[in-house]
Amino acid sequence: MEVEGINNCFLKGETAWHSDWKKVFPESYREKVFLNRTLGYYHRADVFTPCDTAIEFQNSPISIDELRSREEFYPNLVWVVNGEKFKGFKILKHLPDVDDPLLSDFLFSHTANLTMVKKEDVLAGKKPRVLTFHHPELRAIPLTSYYYSFRWLYPHQVWYEAKCPIFIDLGGYFIYQLKQREQLNGSYAYLHMLPKRDFINRYIGRDDKL
Repeated sequence: MEVEGINNCFLKGETAWHSDWKKVFPESYREKVFLNRTLGYYHRADVFTPCDTAIEFQNSPISIDELRSREEFYPNLVWVVNGEKFKGFKILKHLPDVDDPLLSDFLFSHTANLTMVKKEDVLAGKKPRVLTFHHPELRAIPLTSYYYSFRWLYPHQVWYEAKCPIFIDLGGYFIYQLKQREQLNGSYAYLHMLPKRDFINRYIGRDDKL
């Protein structure tokens, strides 16, 4: 249930980063307040589109309970996180298409270097041989211009638990979606880069689905 007339109480202490992001969306999309009848309190969506997508701009750390509460309340939620505040965060190397069928028998290694191991070695319980993309079975696989590996020395683990899409804002003209490839040796996190303009246009009526 949307509630009118109480929006201003949520705006105190808002950062410039937060307000600048909201201003790129039509005013009619901003600061929508909804009553959670089950729990008896209000949720305020920073942006709520006509296609029922809530966009939350998160400038500060968030607890796992709060993350789950918001994700359970909004059927379609998108997170935009201020990554300029992350400590020890660095984009590293171009990646191949992680869903390339040629990689179906390989697993990404959890290292700063772009390397892989064979799935059959992991299944057999062997110590897997680490392979670079100069290996004969990998050298023909092209790298993309939009998937990247990254290093995060002091990660906010809560973001790895999110079920809804997460986009990291590092400043500049691009934004990076945090994605994970499910693997036998543990999920491999990577970034999908796209222009901020495309991200914004997606939610201003042109394409409201990920």
